[in-house]
Amino acid sequence: MRVIKNIGEWFDHRLQLAAPIREVVEHPVPRNTASWFYVFGSAALTVFLLQLVTGILLALIYVPSAGEAWSSLQALNHQVALGWFIRAMHGWGSNFMVAIVLIHMAQVFLFGAHKYPRELTWIIGVLLLLMTLGMAFSGQVLRFDQDAYWGLGIGASIASRVPIIGPAVVKLMLGGPIIAGATLSRFFALHVFVIPGMLIAFVSLHVLMVLKLGINEWPMPGRIVKRATYEVEYHALTKSEGAPFFPYAVWKDMFFAAFILMAIAACAYYFGPFGPTGQPDPTIIQTAPKPDYFFLWLYALLSLLPPSLETPFLLIGPVLVIIGLILLPFLSGEGEKSWKRRPIAVLTVLMIAITLGTFTRMAQLAPWSPRMNAWSGEPVPDRYIHGTTALERQGALVFQLKQCRNCHSLGNTGGQRGPTLDSVAVRLTHDQLIRQVIQGGGNMPAYGNNLSPAETTALVAFLESLHPATQSPARDAARDLVLSESKPRSATQP
Repeated sequence: MRVIKNIGEWFDHRLQLAAPIREVVEHPVPRNTASWFYVFGSAALTVFLLQLVTGILLALIYVPSAGEAWSSLQALNHQVALGWFIRAMHGWGSNFMVAIVLIHMAQVFLFGAHKYPRELTWIIGVLLLLMTLGMAFSGQVLRFDQDAYWGLGIGASIASRVPIIGPAVVKLMLGGPIIAGATLSRFFALHVFVIPGMLIAFVSLHVLMVLKLGINEWPMPGRIVKRATYEVEYHALTKSEGAPFFPYAVWKDMFFAAFILMAIAACAYYFGPFGPTGQPDPTIIQTAPKPDYFFLWLYALLSLLPPSLETPFLLIGPVLVIIGLILLPFLSGEGEKSWKRRPIAVLTVLMIAITLGTFTRMAQLAPWSPRMNAWSGEPVPDRYIHGTTALERQGALVFQLKQCRNCHSLGNTGGQRGPTLDSVAVRLTHDQLIRQVIQGGGNMPAYGNNLSPAETTALVAFLESLHPATQSPARDAARDLVLSESKPRSATQP
């Protein structure tokens, strides 16, 4: 013991950590905050540490390349000792972390802990929620299976709708016009370096602010928050009714954190890891891909919304929600904290919980954008092939084999999410058709990596034949002008 004491004193003399650690451990908290309602923040921190440890272990084996990612996950599942269990712990830890952070934010809101002087603590919490969701989404992409491919395709289509900067954001996200190896490398960097680094920084700042400003007291009815007097009243409360965080309050946090870790381990052992499912192939979508549970509500909403409302909802809705969350402590920074006297706050939380739960449940039944068996129901109608050239008929075969009718209807048969193609040649020029097929856009994924140049040429030729007999295909007037000016003039012309 004497040797250990001497070693400890040697390190403390140089690091000077004993005093700040003692201050953290012994900082006073109101006695009534040692409640089971206050354990979610420490549980979220514990799960985050679990994610860091399991993520480092997985990164030792995982290969972030389009050709090896799927195989490396298969090796973790079947060849590496306990590899499947570490993957399962990491996957279920992600699910638990999202749920715990959401519950923690709801508890903070109901207990009025966003009010003065903890406005910045709340804003940092909002940013932590967004980063947690970003970690969850990027982690799903790294599985690089069918669900990951289509989930990323949907995410890219959402980003592409942002005015002005949308195409640049998609290119930055994907590392090019299509989902390929560069895409996986970028998401690996995001998931392993960028977002965890930001999370560590913001979590540290969040914990520091909790220590400096104190843990929110139990919201007693009638105890009003006033900027002029709150801090004096809070310090008086911690002196008269306070208790040291350790050991008075910490045991409940430790017990709940241990329970959460055991629940994650139980789910990992019983249910196993998430995927990977089939290797990513944009031409095979019978897998009915769905996102992980934290995005299922959005999946269901987009499936059920009319196509005309998708873009306004995706571009305006999230921005308004984030702005509202950030402005909340400034709009409601004083007044009553107790949920018993804030019925609007209680109804808001209940409405949000019921809405998210309902849409998450509906996602199990809601149809995804494409109809999975639409193309196989009937062949391309004869009237669209009669009188066509050999190249156009070859394009019709590509159109059929690549299952374009999962999303697009032709002759009143096929999918309903994408626009009907009966008169597509009237809407898009030759160059626009090529660009749409190769680079995608809107809800359509890019197919440039899955079609040979000959297949692309044939498919575009077939699409150019899809126009009413009374209408000519769309033409690029500027291009026609350039071509006409480039033709040599006859000798008789001046």
